[in-house]
Amino acid sequence: MKIVWNEKDPIYLQIHQYLAQLILQGVIKEGDALPSVRQLAVAQHVNPITVSKAIAMLVDDGIALKRRGLGMFVAEGAAEHLRVQLRARFLSEEWPSIHQRITLLGLSVKDLIKESS
Repeated sequence: MKIVWNEKDPIYLQIHQYLAQLILQGVIKEGDALPSVRQLAVAQHVNPITVSKAIAMLVDDGIALKRRGLGMFVAEGAAEHLRVQLRARFLSEEWPSIHQRITLLGLSVKDLIKESS
């Protein structure tokens, strides 16, 4: 699947987010091999160093681990670990401005639930 790039975030971060999303969706399961740096670089038309940086972030976050001679694999508990990280980031970085906007517009929880149904 081809990533649709945005202008806001660095490419390595977008690749990291793409791989995290695949793990959260269960497309790549715990214990599964991640696509190789070369495969991702060719598929996404990016420099292999950029892909390596994204995968290194997954390793640093405890989401992926390297098996010498075999490649990179999704760590046990990776999906839940990602959920915890992303929830914390959402609540600290995104939620305050969303909450402020909801308050300014005078929306209630009932309004939001009704609109999302």
